[in-house]
Amino acid sequence: MPLFIGAFALLPSIKHNKMDINFWNTRYKEAEYAYGTEPNDFLKSKIHVFKPDSKILCLAEGEGRNAVFLASQGHRITAVDYSQEGLNKLQKLALNKKLSIETLCVDLTHYKIEEHAWDGIICIFGHFPESLRKAVFGQVYKGLNKGGVFLMEAYHKDQLKYKTGGPQVVELLYSKEELQEDFSAFTAITIETCDKDIEEGKYHKGTSAVIQVVAKKSSN
Repeated sequence: MPLFIGAFALLPSIKHNKMDINFWNTRYKEAEYAYGTEPNDFLKSKIHVFKPDSKILCLAEGEGRNAVFLASQGHRITAVDYSQEGLNKLQKLALNKKLSIETLCVDLTHYKIEEHAWDGIICIFGHFPESLRKAVFGQVYKGLNKGGVFLMEAYHKDQLKYKTGGPQVVELLYSKEELQEDFSAFTAITIETCDKDIEEGKYHKGTSAVIQVVAKKSSN
């Protein structure tokens, strides 16, 4: 299966093998939350885009900080990741906050986003090689209900100059042109790039180049 990065690391290459899963399971098995327990700040700033009681799919969710935040806002959450250790941490965090979240331990290569099933889909720092990126993002539009929203923040290709987190190979970083093509089915979409300071656990720390997407499916 292709490499699926739920919330990155300084991996030596983009070649996938069993080591990739073992890497993430080992990282997430640590007591400390690798990327902290607070939600991503971009997601937090855009929480208003989701209607109340939304059914939201979280892709490449890792240890669950964003899924737990969304659940705490009254949304119904399904979180997908291929690291069982990450999802164990998610459930621990949810339990501490008395929240209920459905989790699926699955490789996105083999996961089909159910069509017309979600009010929201998020992907926060989920980085995939080109073939998997196109396959996953190509399902997002059909996966949303009418009026549904897709939200994403990830590292831009310029992140290589900062080395403050994320994949250290350009093939796993994103450009505005790539994402415009991936999400071309959306007519209401904004894709922006910026440099910002990130403080998310010990692996996302410092000035970073990011790309942010908010896309809404027509209500008609």
